[in-house]
Amino acid sequence: MKEKKIETFLAHDGKKAHSKGAVVPPIYQNSLFTMKDWDDIDKAFDDRTNSYIYSRGNNPSAEIVEEKLAKICEGERAKLFASGMGAISAVFLSCIKNGSHIITLKNIYGPANNLLETYFKPKFNIEITYVNGTDIKDFKDVIKPNTSLIYLESPSSVIFSLQDLEAVSKLAKANSIKTAIDNTWASPLYQNPLKFGIDLEIHSCSKYIGGHSDVVAGIVVGSKVDIENIFTKEFELLGAKIAPFEAWLLLRSLRTLKIRMEQHQKNGLQVAKFLESHPKIQKVNYPGLESFPQYELGKKQMSGYTGLMSFQLKTSNLDSIKTFFNGLELFQIGVSWGGHESLIYAPAISYLKELNKEQFEGLGISLGDMRISVGLESAEDLIEDLTLALSKI
Repeated sequence: MKEKKIETFLAHDGKKAHSKGAVVPPIYQNSLFTMKDWDDIDKAFDDRTNSYIYSRGNNPSAEIVEEKLAKICEGERAKLFASGMGAISAVFLSCIKNGSHIITLKNIYGPANNLLETYFKPKFNIEITYVNGTDIKDFKDVIKPNTSLIYLESPSSVIFSLQDLEAVSKLAKANSIKTAIDNTWASPLYQNPLKFGIDLEIHSCSKYIGGHSDVVAGIVVGSKVDIENIFTKEFELLGAKIAPFEAWLLLRSLRTLKIRMEQHQKNGLQVAKFLESHPKIQKVNYPGLESFPQYELGKKQMSGYTGLMSFQLKTSNLDSIKTFFNGLELFQIGVSWGGHESLIYAPAISYLKELNKEQFEGLGISLGDMRISVGLESAEDLIEDLTLALSKI
């Protein structure tokens, strides 16, 4: 039989963890796995990255999800974590040592930036260089002998700028530097960074992979060697394992991932085009718009677009900004994204608390920048909601 399409592959869970013909695999809600004899458990410890011993290591409920995500990300292996930050932390720790140098973007995910600045920098004497990342020269010019990691987000947080993944990967490999990317925005369906030579791919599974705003999880995907190295150190020893029930919820979500992402893309493009044409909007940051400065690079690296974007209001008056922000009904106020529901957030609220003034100004955002996650509702209804809120300012 020829290789199955992604939607077929995701809809079928395989027979590995099925019991008594159950169409949905059971939840393996157990802490340990017993063995038949001395030799059996001795053999398991010799190959613990592939054995069921204790659920802080492997668990069948998590393993089914890991195998599916490794496949659609075009990686050899994957490991689920209790959160996206658990996954990010594990990657940082696996790629650095005392005195290492990290190159990353000026506008990476706020908590990831906070982790680097307030934890790794003082505790591990880490050097960090922040770049725009839109030109390969940005990375090339700041490489040092102790550079051990280039950490990417493409599209990046808030402004959704892109990095040339293939070019960065080639540069890093030529200098023996590891590369990692937070690929949550595009989802595994619309961008495959490993195909461009990136070493490690991270997703916050709380977003599109989970899709229902009811689970917090993260995953790292990469080569068998890299993931097994993370398994035996940053995963198993630090204990950031996912619960079996949460893994089961992710498995449920994967069955509808393709159809959900198609609707997010359809709605996202409609809303972005509406905002782009509205007289009270200064600009829209969305890689799916032809007016986006890196539109051609996006087409080269991505096969589709999602529902997350930002836009800037044509006002800097805080009262007017709040009037718009509070005037929406369908767009609920919340910090996350990627679920079935539409959300709005003003990035300045948290960035002003997490970053110093210089770092905030370096992001190129203002109080009037809004981030919206376009959900699965009717695009017509969402546009009407935005129209009414904009009419109040």
